[in-house]
Amino acid sequence: MYSKKSNSLSRRNAIKTIGLLGSGMFISPTLSATPMQTGKKRKSLNKELGVLSIGVRKRGLAVAMGASNYGKMVACCDVDTAVFGAFQKKLASYQDSVPVYYIDYRQALERKDVDIVTIGTPDHWHALMIIDAIEAGKDVYVEKPMTLTIDEGIAVCEAVKRTGRVVQVGTQQRSEYKGIFLKAVAIAQLGILGNKLTASVYIPSSYRGATEVFPVTEAPDSLLWDQWCGPVQKFPYTAERAHAQWRLWVETGHGPLTDWGAHHIDIAQWALGVDQTGPVKIRGNGTFPLGREKTLAAILGQNTDSPLPNSFSTVMDYSAELTFKNGNVIKIDGKRNRPDNLPGQNGLLLEGENGNIWVSREGRAFEFEGNLADEINNNKVLKQQIDDKVIELYKGRVPAWMDAELIGDIVPTAHMENFVNSVKDRADPISDVFTHHRANSSAILAHSSMILNRTLEWNPEKQKFVGDNEANKLLSREYRAPYSIKSR
Repeated sequence: MYSKKSNSLSRRNAIKTIGLLGSGMFISPTLSATPMQTGKKRKSLNKELGVLSIGVRKRGLAVAMGASNYGKMVACCDVDTAVFGAFQKKLASYQDSVPVYYIDYRQALERKDVDIVTIGTPDHWHALMIIDAIEAGKDVYVEKPMTLTIDEGIAVCEAVKRTGRVVQVGTQQRSEYKGIFLKAVAIAQLGILGNKLTASVYIPSSYRGATEVFPVTEAPDSLLWDQWCGPVQKFPYTAERAHAQWRLWVETGHGPLTDWGAHHIDIAQWALGVDQTGPVKIRGNGTFPLGREKTLAAILGQNTDSPLPNSFSTVMDYSAELTFKNGNVIKIDGKRNRPDNLPGQNGLLLEGENGNIWVSREGRAFEFEGNLADEINNNKVLKQQIDDKVIELYKGRVPAWMDAELIGDIVPTAHMENFVNSVKDRADPISDVFTHHRANSSAILAHSSMILNRTLEWNPEKQKFVGDNEANKLLSREYRAPYSIKSR
């Protein structure tokens, strides 16, 4: 966390009058807002649950609205005040009252009426915000990937253990899509595929192939660019970094490797029975569009005098193989080399000596496929065993898609519902920080092998590279003063 005394975000700078676009209202973050008169509102499942949403643009907006189905939005926070107008317009169909708007999320965390916090900010802010929120006594729903670095993940896990707060990570494949990913895990863990398993993760190479130098411009008046950068170095403003593809710059992300990888590697490790540990050997390769050595120096903070061009810099056309102590293997393919007989380009293939199954979000059928699919689907006894295993995997709860119920005018969203249920009964959520940290770590370990261009050995108990000081430098990043985080 960062010190309030040394923080450059002074109360005077952080608390500003915010003009809601198109609303004709001006709301000070320190004042109560006037309720809006609107039409019929949705019925909240837990009116007493106070919600604070940090980061309310795009995915952050969707998560905030999901939480609003289960409680009352009392406050929200974003360093770009331009987003509040669209946010309020969307929120108007959920509740009559207007939340109080903040720029400094720490001030919002001081509110006694905030019970849960949703975090939909760029990845480099996640760890700071999670730890600040849970130490303030709040429960948290955070978008994936949970952290930018492995050491941040360790710090978050330690903080959750210390505080006992509930933190759900937004890896919705554990809860939704008609349970196809849960069923795949059940099939693997029941031994239907065999004993020695391989998981092949197929994810995009990048969101854009061409290297383009983006123009540097002045940040819009609505955006506090220094605060957006926060713990990373303050870069010249460019719209593509700020509001478009920030995950494609190595300083603030790892590209699709941790974006989609956070989903598929998570399911792969769960299916292979290694979700509480990590690989022991990692071999990866890939192309860094701005050069591997210069990109490595940027990650390590060694080339600040000669920064990288203002271009996408994360790895492209990559592959990796992660070997676990039990002999199971996860392969990551970012080269689109999936077998031709598999539908879709983005998904997970689980294979054993008895056969294989393929699961993907592409399309709307949400059915697993592969050479065992027909055999499983035509066997009622086996299907029941799989359903029973799914409930066991879901920690004894029945997922909303399995027993869907319309409550008022709300169709439960399984992943958010699971979080809210965990807040109420204090049980572990389905996407807990500990298993997610391990999955996210595997993606980051693969990236470390790619950027170092060599095979690495990993000690999953100590969470350190074996005999490789240079690799161990990649476990954390240098934070810009005055930001810091508790670490080992």
